[in-house]
Amino acid sequence: MITIVGGVYRERCMRPAWDDIYGSAGRAATAIARFGGKAELQAYVDSTSEVVLDARAAAEGFQFNAVALKEGVTFEYIHGLSTPDIRRGTQRNSMLQINAEKVLRFGMIDGTAVIEAKYAVFDPQNADGPESFKANGSKAEHLALVLNRHEAHQLVSDSRDLSPQELATALASQEGAEVVVIKMGPLGALVYDKGSISHVPAYRTKRVWKIGSGDTFAAHFALGWMDSGLSAHEAAANASIATAFYCENQGFADPALLASFNPEPLQPSERYRNGYSPMVYLAGPFFTLAELWMVGQARRDLLSMGLNVFSPYHDVGVGSAEDVVEKDLEGVRDCDVLFAIGDGLDSGTIYEIGYARALNKTVVFYAENESKQDVKMMEGSDCRIIDDYVSAIYQTVWEAVEL
Repeated sequence: MITIVGGVYRERCMRPAWDDIYGSAGRAATAIARFGGKAELQAYVDSTSEVVLDARAAAEGFQFNAVALKEGVTFEYIHGLSTPDIRRGTQRNSMLQINAEKVLRFGMIDGTAVIEAKYAVFDPQNADGPESFKANGSKAEHLALVLNRHEAHQLVSDSRDLSPQELATALASQEGAEVVVIKMGPLGALVYDKGSISHVPAYRTKRVWKIGSGDTFAAHFALGWMDSGLSAHEAAANASIATAFYCENQGFADPALLASFNPEPLQPSERYRNGYSPMVYLAGPFFTLAELWMVGQARRDLLSMGLNVFSPYHDVGVGSAEDVVEKDLEGVRDCDVLFAIGDGLDSGTIYEIGYARALNKTVVFYAENESKQDVKMMEGSDCRIIDDYVSAIYQTVWEAVEL
């Protein structure tokens, strides 16, 4: 039995449309139970969330122990890569006390969980100020940390110049952890296990449902490492594939579904592994406020993924043909991949796409509202045509890092 403790929150997303009650702990309980593991969820919930989770626990086969909360927390997303608007309840600094043999603990928005366990997996889930596992008095005989590289740097002081291997080693020593798993985006995950270092790949998927992907990874890692007797490397490898299934299907795998799922491992190029940041040309109209917002959003998301971005609006500006055209075309020539915002079929954007394809540049064409007839030329010239924004951003990253 794995005891799961953390947040249960309402999640709402505009594109693609989503409105459900999961949160990190609620999602992990479903992921583990769906895969055949025994799980017990302990969380603060309001009355609405309790009804939903009671029904889900009965359907999925996990135990649910609710602690009453007057008002819950809601995460509001524009899309899966956006920074959510967090609507908090009135209760503050709640504390759960957990004593169990195996515990999966997540960081929480308005409180913490003090645990005492034989085995524990901890995912801090906080980009701004992740909490040390032992800061609140939590104890575990065998501890594994699962976190991303940014959270790892936040936890270890003066760590900016450390390699991922050095960062994992420092974190293990600081936190008293046997295992540290650092998720590193396209580079997959680094696994530190009692001094030994290994890596597991990330995977390409047809689509990317980002919300909850980290929860799914932590859940499957915990199930493999604490419950199934797998090594840390094996558990992380299984978790990476299960997370790819979740991202592609916006749902949870059972053993049979995962056995038949064969995603393509991402294979970053040597130059990317050696620190090269690929250049993406951001093509799209910027003549209305909505268009400017979309260009700015895409630029921020691509930059946050570690890519360099050439944006005609930001890097050249608005001007006459003599002022801007040659500079824009030079940007296309110098880029590794072109990301095109295609809705509206802006003439300048279409020209940039054609120029890029004539130079044999990879083009990712994002459009939600154009007909198959209208994108026929892009399809026929081997552009990657995608109608989901987050999936298009990830496809751009994957194409860029493999060059």
